[in-house]
Amino acid sequence: MNKCLFVILALLSTGAQAASHLDSVLASKTLKVCATGDYKPYTYLRPDGRWEGIDAEMMTRLAATLGAEVRWVQTSWKTLMADFEARQCDIAVGGISVTLPRQQRAWFATPLDTDGKIPLVRCEESAKYRTVEQLNRPEVRLIEPAGGTNEAFVRQHLPRAHLTLFHDNVTIFQVLADGRADVMITDASEAQYQAKRFPSLCALAPQRPLQYGEKAYMLPRDDASWKAYLDQWIHLSKATGEYPQVVGHWLAR
Repeated sequence: MNKCLFVILALLSTGAQAASHLDSVLASKTLKVCATGDYKPYTYLRPDGRWEGIDAEMMTRLAATLGAEVRWVQTSWKTLMADFEARQCDIAVGGISVTLPRQQRAWFATPLDTDGKIPLVRCEESAKYRTVEQLNRPEVRLIEPAGGTNEAFVRQHLPRAHLTLFHDNVTIFQVLADGRADVMITDASEAQYQAKRFPSLCALAPQRPLQYGEKAYMLPRDDASWKAYLDQWIHLSKATGEYPQVVGHWLAR
């Protein structure tokens, strides 16, 4: 084969494989969104099949800018990355924390907010669980959802504590409130949100987290045009007050 022709065909083949998710969404009129649906106030899959929360509302607004409709793809924290890499969705949302291991396998849009890991405990025991030293003891009963950054944090920083993995991130807070566990390490945003719903629970020192974190939407790697579009949309959503308004609406509920 002529060398120049071979190069042209190779470039065309590469271009076809690298078609942007932006073009795909515009053409299909469908925005495929991965989310766990169990992380209030970001995404929650209701018993009636409807999705709600901060990121659920923002995805509806994003889809509208593209003339598209949202198609939700439910996943779990344990299978999120595998589902995402299987190209089941154009974007993953729902209170996703930016981590270096995730960054190795995916891209992130511009961070939405800063966050951090803090203890969520029964208020009557607040003084017992404020520091890593107090938490990292065999008698401390930790409870965490499986597969996410909460589990990763306690395995790295609290290896001596007794860890129970719980597979329902909706009812896990009732377990804590009922005294069947002592502490849940989670993001300050979730801890504060759930503390409003369970008066017996307190979010400890949300302004001084045990670990710094950021929340962002996860995107496929090597798709610069899709990331550029998302970054600009997030920038405009913040600059116009749209994103803070949505956040305020759901945090006030």
